[in-house]
Amino acid sequence: MINLLDNRVAVRCVQLPFVFKRCLIASLISSLVVCSGVSAQQTSEANADNVQTAKQSSAEDERQSEEARQDEEAAKTATHWLQRLAKTVSEENFQVSFVVTRMGQETTPYLWRHAVMEDGTSMEQLNLQNGPGQEQIRVGNTVSVFEPDSQPYSVNSGAIHGPIPSALLYNPESLKAAYKFVTVGRARVSGRTAQQLRVISRDNSRFSYQMWLDESSGMLLKFNTLDLQGSVLEQIQVTSLSLSQQPHPYFAKVNKASLPQPMATREGETPTHNWKLGYLPQGMEKVKQDVRRLPNTGQVVEYKMLSDGLVDVSVYVQSARQALGSDVALRHELNTFLSVNNGNVQITVVGEIPLPTATAIAQSIQVIKQP
Repeated sequence: MINLLDNRVAVRCVQLPFVFKRCLIASLISSLVVCSGVSAQQTSEANADNVQTAKQSSAEDERQSEEARQDEEAAKTATHWLQRLAKTVSEENFQVSFVVTRMGQETTPYLWRHAVMEDGTSMEQLNLQNGPGQEQIRVGNTVSVFEPDSQPYSVNSGAIHGPIPSALLYNPESLKAAYKFVTVGRARVSGRTAQQLRVISRDNSRFSYQMWLDESSGMLLKFNTLDLQGSVLEQIQVTSLSLSQQPHPYFAKVNKASLPQPMATREGETPTHNWKLGYLPQGMEKVKQDVRRLPNTGQVVEYKMLSDGLVDVSVYVQSARQALGSDVALRHELNTFLSVNNGNVQITVVGEIPLPTATAIAQSIQVIKQP
């Protein structure tokens, strides 16, 4: 009996390791299955995340591509309207009345006419309607200026110098290095359906503009100048517009022979300055350089004129020893006036630009040698 029990115990003792191994193997297999399931789930989730990320990236790429396409289309549309404007003011017979409004000032009315004569000559008139009057008459490439209490004179120019920048009217393509033109949409101005465009400084260093063009003729109907905060500094608005097949009778009365002869321009070498500019707003370039003597003080100043087509900026430099007064920074209407002394020279910047831009120009001046 004892032997039989011993044998059963021995058999169980022999079987235990085998059962334990089976349990261990089963446990390992179960763990592997669970881990495999978890891993598969994680892989699936990771793949789903990757797909979602790819979709988001693709959607972002598509959005950016669509924005770029829309910008390109807007630019093309803006170009179309600018070309229409240039064609209208160059080739059509028209009469326009418009007013200029500046903050804190009375509205100033103007009369503007253009004609293409039978011989192909382009003629233009701009007349200030208030006060004693001021008039400019252009015949071809000669502009005659008539002002009260001044001797009339003529200059060689293909455009009248008035409130509306001539480059915007006749050569808007030349402004694209400095500004972006973007179509905004349709509006109603002076009883006419118009297309609105925004004119934005490419480097945000200058004022921005809004313009409305007549859908029927392409003529400019309204032009706003905005400061950096978006407030209107100046507004030009057309109050009446008429186009005709024939030139206005006024131009037949202009006696070309009685107009002053163009002033002779002084030919000579451009004077060398003792300083240079280290900074210019994008699209702005030097268009003139000279040395002048101030009429009131007799002081000699070196002068550069900068322009981007819409805006002209004058920069004057003189010896600090001859400077009068302390540093000055102010804005009058659209114009900024900045005068600073850097120890060697007195620098004055004047133009229709924000004060920070005038300051950047003044601070960039490098003196080659003391004047």
